[in-house]
Amino acid sequence: MTNNAIQCENICKHYPHFQLDHVTMSVEEGSVMGFVGPNGAGKSTTLRIIMGLVGQDSGTVTVLGNAMPTHQVEAKRDIGFISEDMRLYGSQTIGFHMDFIKSIFNSWDDHYAAQLLKRFDLLKDQKVKGLSHGQRVKAMLLLVLARRPRLLVFDEPTTGLDPVARQDVLEEMMRSMEDESKSILFSSHNTLDVEQISDNITFIYDGKIVDSRDKESFLDGWRRLRLEVDEQFALPAINGVKEVKHSGRLAAITVSAFDSELQSTVEAAGITVQSIERLTLEEIFLTSVRHARGTSL
Repeated sequence: MTNNAIQCENICKHYPHFQLDHVTMSVEEGSVMGFVGPNGAGKSTTLRIIMGLVGQDSGTVTVLGNAMPTHQVEAKRDIGFISEDMRLYGSQTIGFHMDFIKSIFNSWDDHYAAQLLKRFDLLKDQKVKGLSHGQRVKAMLLLVLARRPRLLVFDEPTTGLDPVARQDVLEEMMRSMEDESKSILFSSHNTLDVEQISDNITFIYDGKIVDSRDKESFLDGWRRLRLEVDEQFALPAINGVKEVKHSGRLAAITVSAFDSELQSTVEAAGITVQSIERLTLEEIFLTSVRHARGTSL
């Protein structure tokens, strides 16, 4: 039986101008889940419910075997959380923050912390107010990783980072997964980051889960078929059609459940298949959102 580090079942949260609508998703122990959605889709709200920072109106959340928010104190001993709106003490040094976190968590690993300082090109006597945005993110990542949590929850960890800093952060996230019992849930609107390190991916839009599956299933199951058709053509019954575009004698259909029989099915209807293309994760996400909207972006 698969153990889940995070299990959300039908969680709802209502605000005056937004609602989280029956969100169900899980993060398997030892895996990386990329949580993808545009700004305002509900990513941060979901992560704050998972962390017990706000309570859900209905539904259940279990984190590391603890019901949230009731048992959040027990859960948070083993969770490392980074959010884009978190702040360190500007007048204090990185070393001050390291000592502070070490005084709270007996799991702090001095040797690992020293390794992270070196890899991130940080110094213990640097004051936070003098750090760049990328250095502050790396400092927060150091403070989280060095206490060896079982679960990492990151809310847009790479937002605003330059390419070098972003790659440093992603590489350290991947390196942390060498411990196969560790799990990561991280939200992002950058599909390149998600595609790089995730085992599983969940798309959210307008407070609803649009799709959730393993990364390879996304990349293998989605295809775009370019067709030569009559000006009036009827598409045969096909599973997983997400988008149809038609102009004159040319058409393109995008499907999420491609299999080896699909081309034969289309051609049996008198339609010529010109090409079959794979989609990037960004194209898959955008098409999923368009389908959820019922419109074209």
